[in-house]
Amino acid sequence: MSSAPEDTGDDVFDQFLSQRGHETEPVRWERNYNKKQCPECSGLHDLSASECSVCGWSP
Repeated sequence: MSSAPEDTGDDVFDQFLSQRGHETEPVRWERNYNKKQCPECSGLHDLSASECSVCGWSP
């Protein structure tokens, strides 16, 4: 039984998407002064937040 190398599947797919204008990097919290800012709705939260209380987004 043959198998494909593990590192080519996602890399090829990410390359395909990025060539067509899609972001392939993981979305993370943004920073605004001493607060975390949600990348979806721009809601501000304490640094200890793990989920957006406005829209429910989580990394």
